[in-house]
Amino acid sequence: MTKGRLEAFSDGVIAIIITIMVLEMKVPHGDRLEDLVPLVPTFLSYVLSFIYVGIYWNNHHHMLQAATTVTGAMMWANLYLLFWLSLFPFATGWMGQNHFTAAPTALYGAVLLMAAVAYLVLQQAIIRAQGHDSILKKAVGRDWKGKLSAVLYVVAILATSRATWIAQAVFVLAALIWLIPDRRIEKRLAD
Repeated sequence: MTKGRLEAFSDGVIAIIITIMVLEMKVPHGDRLEDLVPLVPTFLSYVLSFIYVGIYWNNHHHMLQAATTVTGAMMWANLYLLFWLSLFPFATGWMGQNHFTAAPTALYGAVLLMAAVAYLVLQQAIIRAQGHDSILKKAVGRDWKGKLSAVLYVVAILATSRATWIAQAVFVLAALIWLIPDRRIEKRLAD
């Protein structure tokens, strides 16, 4: 399989994930602006998840740019990542429709945590296939952002038993860490 085919398949799945998430926002029965108020939590959870999916899409693209070949392990690791990303619409919808209560927020955090783990698994599969002198290995180094994100998701999951607003703030913080595009791979590719 070529790198382009793997990337195209992943792009298609990610596009479907975004489409499903937006379809979860139901149109209100009414024509007044006040009728939109009950949708605010659903909309906010959608915005957060849209940002997360965009972050994964962007970083996935850069990571595959650093790959020179595709192996079976990379394909399975990519499917593992796509599996967890495909749960975003469910977790997003449940959290938003239940106004950020504890169980849906904890599940959302668990999905974010597992997606982060799956991303690290894919990253390691690419590095193993390309070798420790690979562009990706040199670019990510110790990958403090990836490891910090996983820790933040665990903190957020644990915080849901105290106050879900803390968990939500941690989710936003983790997204902000990644919102500025990661230029490490681009710099290594340019060298």
